[in-house]
Formats: sequence, C-alpha cells, structure tokens
Amino acid sequence: MKHSKHSASTLNRRTFLKTATLATGAAAFGVPLLLRGANLNSKLNIAVIGAGGKGRSDTDCCASENIVALCDVDSARCALQLKKYPDAKFYQDFRKMFDEMGKGIDAVNVSTPDHFHAIAESAAMRLGKHVYGQKPLTQTIYEARYLRDLAHETGVVTQMGNQGSAADGLRRAVECVHAGIIGQVREVYVWTNRPIWPQGINRPEGTDPVPETLDWDIWLGPAPVRPYKKGVYHPFNWRGWQDFGTGALGDMACHTVNMPFRALGLGYPTEIEATALTGMNTETFPLGSKIRFQFPARKISVPAAHKNFFHRHDTLALEPVTLWWLDGGLPDAKAPNGHDFSNKPPRELTADIEEMLGEVPNSACLLIGDKGKIFSPDDYGETFFLRLNDDKKYTHYKKHEAITAIPESIPRNAFKGDNDHRQHLEWIAAIKEGKPEMCYSKFSIGAQLTEIMLLGCVSLRAGQKIEWDGPNMRATNCPAAAQFVKRDNRAGWVLS
Repeated sequence: MKHSKHSASTLNRRTFLKTATLATGAAAFGVPLLLRGANLNSKLNIAVIGAGGKGRSDTDCCASENIVALCDVDSARCALQLKKYPDAKFYQDFRKMFDEMGKGIDAVNVSTPDHFHAIAESAAMRLGKHVYGQKPLTQTIYEARYLRDLAHETGVVTQMGNQGSAADGLRRAVECVHAGIIGQVREVYVWTNRPIWPQGINRPEGTDPVPETLDWDIWLGPAPVRPYKKGVYHPFNWRGWQDFGTGALGDMACHTVNMPFRALGLGYPTEIEATALTGMNTETFPLGSKIRFQFPARKISVPAAHKNFFHRHDTLALEPVTLWWLDGGLPDAKAPNGHDFSNKPPRELTADIEEMLGEVPNSACLLIGDKGKIFSPDDYGETFFLRLNDDKKYTHYKKHEAITAIPESIPRNAFKGDNDHRQHLEWIAAIKEGKPEMCYSKFSIGAQLTEIMLLGCVSLRAGQKIEWDGPNMRATNCPAAAQFVKRDNRAGWVLS
C-alpha cells in the first residue's frame, strides 16, 4: 500500500490563521475577497481537487479563468485534463498543493468522493479561498454545519454544485409556490432511479495490488483503513459504501428535493423515519428505501413580489408538511441497476401523470397543495407542470394562464450555457464582484439542504425513527444516532 508523505498537520497554520483573519476582515468591510486584488476584468486562479472525475466537467466550466492546478489521487484519471490545461501543475495531495501554491490560488473547486469534501473544503476556506463544492456538500451533518459556519466566519464566496439551482424553471416554481398558486402544501413526494451502482452488498474479502498511479492512503482520507479492491470503491462505486458515500440520498436529493426545499422553506425536520426495502447492513446502503421527513409549521421570509425601499420581503405562514423520499426498488437480478424501479408514490397520486406522459418517470417530484399540484418530471426541477383542482389535466408552466400573472421576485442566473456551466459562472462573478449573496446555492443554503437529506441516511443506519432536535444537532430518542451525525475521522485527517 502506498502512503502519503504529508500529514494533515503539515499545512502552514501561521498562513492559515493570517489569511483567514484577513479574509474575515475584508468580508466585514464589504471588500472583494480576491487574494490577488483582481477586478472584474481579471481572471481568477482556480485549482481543482478531484480533477479526474466530476472535476473534469467542473474544470471545463471554469475554463474562462486560469486553471493553475489540478489535483487528483489517481494521476492516470487526470492525464487527459493535464493535456487540455498544460499550464496547470499536477498534485496528488491537496495539502502539498496549498503548501507550494497557496498564495497563487484564488478559488478551489472540490469534486472528490463525499467523505473527502469537508476535509478539502475547510482547508481551502481557512486559507481564504473561495470554494465551489460538489453535492452533497458533505458526508455528515456535523460537517455541513461546520462548513456553513466557516463560510460565515471567513466571508469567502461559496456555491454547492446542485446545478438545477441555476435553472429559470426551478426559480419560477419557487415563485409560484410562494405566491400560493397551489395553496398550503402538506405533502411532497420525491423519487429517483438511483442507485445505479452496487448497494445492499457486504465488503468483499481479500486485497488487490494498488495501481502505481493511485495514492490509496490519500483516497481513504478520513475513513477507516481497508484493503484496496479493484473496481469496488474507486473510481465510481464508492457512492453506495457507508464509509465513503451517502447512497441515493446523497447523490440525488440535493437535486430533486432542491425545488420543494426552497419553495416550502424547509428547515429542521422533527421526525425522520426510514425503511430499507431490502434490509440494512453496516457496509452499504440498501437497494431501495422509503423515508418520511416530518416538518413543523413555520414562518418563512420570501422576496416580495412588488419591492420598494421599505418592503423587500414578505412573511408566509406555512402548515406542517410531510416529505416522502423514495429510491431504488426491489431486487431484480436482470436489471442493470439491480432493482426494479418500483419504489414510486401510490398509483392514485400519479394516475394523471401517467395519463400525460404515458408512464410515471423513474425520477420526479410532486407537490400536493389544497388548491392543486405541481409536478416536475426531471432530476433538477428545471421544468414543471401545474394542475389546479378545477383543471382536467396538467399544463406546462409556460402555458398555464394562472402562472402568467405571478411576477418574478427571484433574480435569474444571467449567464449562458447549460446549467452546470451557469452555476459555476454565477460563482465566478460573485467572487469578482465581492458579493457572496449572488450565489443561489451558497453554503448557508446548500448546508441546510444537505443536513436534511443526510438525516435520512442517519435514520437508515440507526435502524429506527429519529426525533430530531435540529438546533442542537441531536436525536433526542436515539443516542446511537450520534455516531452517524459526526464521524470519528482517521488520525491525521481533521477539519481545518
């Protein structure tokens, strides 16, 4: 097994503290946080951690700037990107990258497996670097809360990579719900075709030789040591393993729950109850799960439809709501995903969807209000259909008369390209203008969404209903849940 030559303690703490202090002071006075004193017309120096996986497209989304460093534990997976960005320096260890290039990096994109997100992101933020972090923001609830607070403390510009946030359709759906078009929403269903990787399995026996191009010790990072097995964890199947990923919830909920989360102002749930369709082991998440999140009545502040100097926000009083999360299905050995995609809402709730589309999609979102329903047939909330109680069928939101009268109250993403590109460009613009609030999925938002979804993972692993005290981050009825709320990291790997 190959071991890293750098421990977590090798980061220059004096530089950390000095830079973080300067960044915090700059944020307090509204000064743009570019460490090089860049302006709107200059280019940022961007480094990418996890550049060989999702980091490939994330790097390309930032190609308008200077890509100065590409970091990945597997040099082979980064080879093509290094040809595309020949001026970028390559590292396998992000700590060495910061030691050598810290002063020349403005911003960092983190696209590693889930268990490594918070380690890399907190290190970058302590150094005053702006951070774009892939979803889910973190692997644990404690880490999400930590990064939320760290973003506030340092004032750096942050964005979570749930790119549906950039879509006009998602923001329009949020406006429609805020305007009360379907009345009080008391039930939400979100379902997904994930997992599309192995789950419901135990750890394989034995060990395989570690490829020369891979630093397995750094790949493990804060997780417990285990033998390398070819194709079992790296490069993609880590998502289903409890030590490294967050299952279907972590992979997709930050996308598919994003719209109702924003539209309904979902804060801390009071109860989370999970059922594993195929049973639960201590290694991987199940092939299918059904999870109930119960949210209390709440008052939320939303952008006013008609703003003036004295009136910028409205307050909405919302009733309790139940959110149902459904993933996977029952085992099916003939199916490429290993399950039958059967885990969907009750037929009586989706009959009109099937009538419109000819089938019930394997991934979608449904909001049920006392005046009607909103249905989004994709993973990202990019488009949606409305059916009011008096309507005979669903109508696309751009063609429904009731929607045309609702004014726009949420600023739109002003950039061109696909939503992944637009999400990154919004972050880049916010950095250059020194306006963290420009990012629609900044960490204060992304962390809250991540916390909610990870509670489903906690309930699955704890094996019982969770009664949740959100402010204190504690399951009041289940002490055993604490070990899943905050992970005990492997020695040498700590949050910065």
